[in-house]
Amino acid sequence: MSFGEPDNPYGKPQGQQPDQQPGYGQQPGQQPGYGYPQGQQPPGYGYPQAPPVQPYGYPAAPTQMPGGVKAARVMLWVISGFQILSGILAFAAMGTIDEAIDDAGAGSAEAEAFADLGKGVVAVVAVLTLIFAALSITLALKMKSGRNATRVCAIVYGAFATLIGVLALPLGIITMALGILIIVFVAKSDGAAWFQRPRH
Repeated sequence: MSFGEPDNPYGKPQGQQPDQQPGYGQQPGQQPGYGYPQGQQPPGYGYPQAPPVQPYGYPAAPTQMPGGVKAARVMLWVISGFQILSGILAFAAMGTIDEAIDDAGAGSAEAEAFADLGKGVVAVVAVLTLIFAALSITLALKMKSGRNATRVCAIVYGAFATLIGVLALPLGIITMALGILIIVFVAKSDGAAWFQRPRH
């Protein structure tokens, strides 16, 4: 069988015009197009497509507050409510100290000094409680627009709330649990992305 025979599958096709030959209208000397027509790309193999990125290579910034940050914000409001209530009760307890001294019938100078010391300690605790309540409210308000400093302050505040809850056990178990959850939710990666997002 020679290559010139018309039925030879290995020979040069006979009688085909240049537009019928492989390559679909390519000029002589060009490589014929194999697999996919010109201008089309085969689907990707092996690796998934990368997500689109923002200009300069930064990933897309979150546009809504993540659920963990929202939960931490609610917990800050709850803790501030507990602290305001505790401060009011502490100030109310100052009057009961005088009543307890009067009911005991101890009108000596030592009893009065002891009562004054007790009232001073209660007043300091009440003022500190109200200061922490104000800080909690400020952090809750700054969660929406705050930067990374707000996140750091919230983590430190959660650590203090946890410590105060441990010192006040068993009554402080709620404050301790909320403090731990604030730390966890704000320190997560989506929380970090929220507070470090670019501002325009």
